[in-house]
Amino acid sequence: MTFLIGALIIFIVCPLLGGLPLINWLTYAIKGKKLSQLGTGNVSVSAAFYHGGTLVGVLAVLSEAGKGIIVVLLARYFFPFEPFWELMALIALIIGRYWRGKGAGTTNLFWGMMVHDWAATFLTALIGLSSFTIFRDRVTGRLVALLLLAFILTVRHSHDLGYIVLAWSLSGLMAWIFSKIPDDLSLPETGIKSSSKNMFTFFRGEKSILSLNDKLESNKVGSKAANLAYLRSLGYGVPNGWILLPGDDSQILLDYIDPSIENPFAVRSSAMGEDTETASAAGQYLTILNVTNKGELQRAILDCLTAYNHPHAVKYRRDKGQSDEGIALLIQKQIKGTFSGVAFSRDPVNPLNNCVIVEALPGGANQIVSGKITPEQYKVEVYNELENDVINIKNTEQIKSRNVPNFIIEKVAILARDIETLYHGVPQDIEWTYDGETLWILQTRSITNLQPIWTRKIASEVIPGVIHPLTWSINKPLTCGVWGDIFTLVLKDRATDLDFSQTATLHYQQAYFNATLLGQIFRRMGLPPESLEFLTRGTKMTKPSISSTISNLPGLFRLLKREWTLKKDFWEDYQQQFKPQLEKLQHQDINQLSPQELLQNIDKILSLLKPATYYSILAPLSLALRQTILKVSPEKLNNSVTPEIAALQSLENLANEINLLTNEENIDNREDLFSILEKSQKGKNLIQEFYQIIEDYGYLSDVATDISIPCWRDNPNIVKILLTQLTKNSGQRNNISRKNNSNWRIKQVQKRLNLKGKVTEIYSQLLAQLRWHFLALSHYLIETQVIQEYHDIFELTYAEILDIIQDENKNNYTELNKKISKRKEQFNIHQNLKRIPYIVYGNITPIPDNKTKLSSNSSRKFQGIGASFGQAEGYIKICRNFQQIEEIKANTILVIPYADSGWSPLLANADGIIAEVGGALSHGAIIAREYGIPAVMNIDHATEIFREGQKVKIDGQQGIIELLED
Repeated sequence: MTFLIGALIIFIVCPLLGGLPLINWLTYAIKGKKLSQLGTGNVSVSAAFYHGGTLVGVLAVLSEAGKGIIVVLLARYFFPFEPFWELMALIALIIGRYWRGKGAGTTNLFWGMMVHDWAATFLTALIGLSSFTIFRDRVTGRLVALLLLAFILTVRHSHDLGYIVLAWSLSGLMAWIFSKIPDDLSLPETGIKSSSKNMFTFFRGEKSILSLNDKLESNKVGSKAANLAYLRSLGYGVPNGWILLPGDDSQILLDYIDPSIENPFAVRSSAMGEDTETASAAGQYLTILNVTNKGELQRAILDCLTAYNHPHAVKYRRDKGQSDEGIALLIQKQIKGTFSGVAFSRDPVNPLNNCVIVEALPGGANQIVSGKITPEQYKVEVYNELENDVINIKNTEQIKSRNVPNFIIEKVAILARDIETLYHGVPQDIEWTYDGETLWILQTRSITNLQPIWTRKIASEVIPGVIHPLTWSINKPLTCGVWGDIFTLVLKDRATDLDFSQTATLHYQQAYFNATLLGQIFRRMGLPPESLEFLTRGTKMTKPSISSTISNLPGLFRLLKREWTLKKDFWEDYQQQFKPQLEKLQHQDINQLSPQELLQNIDKILSLLKPATYYSILAPLSLALRQTILKVSPEKLNNSVTPEIAALQSLENLANEINLLTNEENIDNREDLFSILEKSQKGKNLIQEFYQIIEDYGYLSDVATDISIPCWRDNPNIVKILLTQLTKNSGQRNNISRKNNSNWRIKQVQKRLNLKGKVTEIYSQLLAQLRWHFLALSHYLIETQVIQEYHDIFELTYAEILDIIQDENKNNYTELNKKISKRKEQFNIHQNLKRIPYIVYGNITPIPDNKTKLSSNSSRKFQGIGASFGQAEGYIKICRNFQQIEEIKANTILVIPYADSGWSPLLANADGIIAEVGGALSHGAIIAREYGIPAVMNIDHATEIFREGQKVKIDGQQGIIELLED
């Protein structure tokens, strides 16, 4: 009975005791302040000292120390010979402290451990404080102390495995809590109660003087200083400088830095919120140059600090939604430049022209920044080629006389693009100077009007081509909503400020994903920003840092748990939802349903599409992760369960049977083939087999995700053409290679590939049913003279269709048809555009540049993603969509914009495949590998770069295409 009572007290009373906000009550009672509403919102001992002063701080220490002592003594009373339970009580207390009391529990732990094992605690404190005094870094100091404590306890209780596990769990719990809560010791010194200032100055622990040689964090020193420190650490030319933190005493720097006429300094602002991706704060704060003595330095520091509270700076922060977090200052050695200027890694006016804009003048950079002197401006085309870089410097019209040498302009342009790459493709505004020997970087920041960055690299495979309003009104909420759910699962509270409705948008009526938002999400998850392209397209990805992985372990564990149960979850939903509903839909004659019944079915299909979309996103990601972790190459997997291969195999088997029957007869087109088959009973049976294939795989289409595109069932004639070609080529193609799946690693990945295939089938079937229901609804709308043509329904959004059906007054639909006509015109305009950019900067859709790319004239080699082994030489045949089916002759290299599962019979007839988008997991790559066809994916604008009949050689392993003949 004693054991039961003791356990209940430890597991129930201890967390409740930890959750009591005694510090908050004490501070409110003595000072009238609620700590939960001040500063970081922590109800901690350090917050009590900061906001309440010494008396409140001392009482806070006593209250929290008392909690730690009480729980240890309680555990000792009930379990006098089992120290294991004392650690369990402390863990329970600290969990309650964190979840309910908004604190880390450091004081609880220290005094509780003093009662539990004073010798181990004293030794830990002694070593920990010694290292902290030397290194003055509290983050490192905490981790060192926690590791020491766990290690010392392990040594002292080496015989007790359970105790050792709890000791390390306690230290791990504290480390995790420290990574989750903001640090009150990071608050600016200006707000510290004077009686507590000495304690804060010591325990803040930063080095007395920070410089650009240190690893700096933007939330403490501002983005300007942090960016320069980062670039300096990579070896770029950045003049050294020293940081004055918000609220710190400037006297230390004044004593340390000795400016002179020969050694001048510049004092620059580095405010919190300045030079970020969304706010540059250009012109809001001060930069003071040519500081040549200590008196000038002191005045410059004071002037820069004062400028932070200037009315226009305050208004700017309010307009940008920024809080007054303070301003750090950067005191930097001033470079005497012979040539200086600014550079934009992308043209802020027209970012599609692939130019770096360089503005330059002889002398210092301040001439250009001041705006008083017109600089020389150059547009520099920079293309990264497979064989060499191409640089082309263009003078702008305003240059009357040139003073800046070409080699400097070229260096600056290459530097600008290099820095853009370092910042994950975010366009950069760079201030630079050249002193005759070194090109120095004085500042780099994002070009804010080019945010966010939109990419169709991924979207053009997921939902390619020009998109009708109905398709987008359904796809956008599904895509944004499901991605938002997945990211929120990982990030939890850290996702509250993210607008997932902005995950995707349309430019030129084509889908683009928000690369800026995805980059923010991946960085918060501790993943590299290029993670999405790695997961969906098989491109290379850098490894996340250990620290970011550890700090994101809870979220990643939640995602891993979903991945682990993905198969079980899907099959449960399949049996309970997908299968019964699809069977019900397939057995209905939808043309006999009323508009209301059709809408009820549509609502049900949409409700099923949300989980189906979730599985269609997570299954490929799971497959890619398992392939990478288990190091299984795509060639070792059997794709026969995927819809594209299963449908192709069915058509091939039928083609082989037809070939045996019509061996002696000449077949030129589908009419010849089917007229020959009609002559015999066996032929008629084969025709029935064909229509059964159409029934089984009728949901396949040119673009499965676009419900406006006809499916196989809608247009069997296209499949007849493909069957005719397969019959003519029967016996000439490579047989599908049989895979050996005996290896356990291959088996594990194969299971995920099988799951992905089934998910694709269900997802495609639901979208096909959605298409057919809307087409049935369009018959009603034509009969009631709402719309004029069968496919006009795709020019309406889903919300507009609902309004029309629910409108009992049957208003005049003249205006509606005008809107439809206008949308059709716009669709045709966008469909005829060429060279749609893969990247769009900002929210304004620019006019695409249809001029021939410089590299297409200078390079005969192109680098893409190798998706299927082998080499092939042949002649280019361009096929921009599935409807453009012609005979594919021998030695044909097929160039396509993308490939969906419905393309499989067409691709199987080619000797090589080149695709504008896609990776190792794309439909085209899967088909190519199954048939041993070399394939190269991810060649930008391939259908425009290459010309019909050109001879090329492709290497499907290295991803290289070589132009052999013009």
